[in-house]
Amino acid sequence: MSATAAIELRDISKYFGGKAANKNVNLSISRGEILSILGENGSGKTTLMNMIAGIYFPDEGQIFIDGKEVVIRSPRDAFQYKIGMIHQHFKLVDVFSATENIILGLEEKGKFDLKSAAQKVKEISDRYGFEIDPMKKIHEMSVSEKQTVEIIKVLYRGADILILDEPTAVLTPQETQKLFSVLRKMREDGKSIIIITHKLHEVLSLSDKVAVLRKGEYVGTVRTAETDESELTEMMVGKKVSLNIDRSEPKGCEERLVVKNLNCVDREGVKILNNVSFTAHSGEILGIAGIAGSGQRELLEAIAGLQKLNEGEILYNNPKTGECDNLRDKTPMQIRDLGVRLSFVPEDRLGMGLVGNMDIIDNMMLRSYRKGHSVFLERKGPRDLAEKIIKDLEVVTPDAKTPVRRLSGGNIQKILVGREIAAAPTVLMAAYPVRGLDIGASYTIYNLLNKQKEEGVAVIFVGEDLDVLIELCDRIIVIGSGCITGTVDARTTTKEEIGLLMTKSTAQGGEA
Repeated sequence: MSATAAIELRDISKYFGGKAANKNVNLSISRGEILSILGENGSGKTTLMNMIAGIYFPDEGQIFIDGKEVVIRSPRDAFQYKIGMIHQHFKLVDVFSATENIILGLEEKGKFDLKSAAQKVKEISDRYGFEIDPMKKIHEMSVSEKQTVEIIKVLYRGADILILDEPTAVLTPQETQKLFSVLRKMREDGKSIIIITHKLHEVLSLSDKVAVLRKGEYVGTVRTAETDESELTEMMVGKKVSLNIDRSEPKGCEERLVVKNLNCVDREGVKILNNVSFTAHSGEILGIAGIAGSGQRELLEAIAGLQKLNEGEILYNNPKTGECDNLRDKTPMQIRDLGVRLSFVPEDRLGMGLVGNMDIIDNMMLRSYRKGHSVFLERKGPRDLAEKIIKDLEVVTPDAKTPVRRLSGGNIQKILVGREIAAAPTVLMAAYPVRGLDIGASYTIYNLLNKQKEEGVAVIFVGEDLDVLIELCDRIIVIGSGCITGTVDARTTTKEEIGLLMTKSTAQGGEA
């Protein structure tokens, strides 16, 4: 490893409208090293990396590459210094193939030789262990395949310094491990890799060093081998944070949602839900565990009226009327009006329920505009709700009139989850509500779900982190290949027991 830093930042500052997004930041990374950038939502991590990538230009400070001061005014300048950034939201053309996207924008003499380019893509893939079909269309790809195309795109252009913004936010545990294996090979090849992330266990397992930002300012850099989750959390937040969930005992439990024998078949005739049955009670948190793609999403969307079913019943015991309604016969709007809310954080955060170009107040109005009785929209209620969510969930934003697309991914999630909880549901389905959130924001969401439980709401929680599922939930149903493979008591189970059930593909133990 060279004694001279591959890239070094000295006193870097960036201001937006007089507000400091970054202030006097100093950090460096060597060749053959993985550096994690850690910080709460809105702490300036992405802004700082965007300056290295040429998307923003620093208002103050200096950038050095291999000891020489450089000026980076555009992404083209960044590529000249062999810097490439893989963004959280992919910048790909859906109708083009992987190879076409990778060479898009490159200047070469004469006509592009697509066959030669595809061969070079294959060579890069083989070198680092990527699994990608160079001629596959983007719209046919999974999220992890699209991310692979983005990484190969910067490698194709000769990048030696790679910046990845929340690379595991939308990946399964298996895909995450594959990505980490690739990144370690790149490190061995002398690449410098910077990762923006919130996931402390990933930071500790992958990176060599961790740089922490707090409110736009540089706190410090520590060696991963010499730190732990508690120290990193304290550096991020500025105070000690309890990483414990205060789980209360379920009270006044009544059958609120009874799901019976759900079956669902996709367009190819493959069963994605196979005879699924369970009961969700008021005043409890029911967890759903399973390998990604096992039917969790389709199950929640079926309850919300967004997924067509072939067979089965979804019986909702209405606490207001005392009647039992079959939700399968109702539209999504009718289901929402009954008090059944789906707060789903999808792979594309702006893809469900929020409109990026609208401000926070207008996004609050999306849930209530149909109730208006005149041509004029009533804005006081939505404005008050927006202000309350910003305050209670500590959303980092200039004000409630800021377009949602300008917020960090984690703050977008806080608005989405906060709005659904504010609707006072009787059933709240939260799918991956902390995906991509920092540790402090995650525990804010967990506490909100606990509060809903204590108020008698039936909470259904789909999560990726087994430790959190065990600590937060009262019961956990495990789904594998569209079947309920088992039900466990969260207070007495283990990750090993859940893991074994996750790998099964046949039903076990009857109704949950």
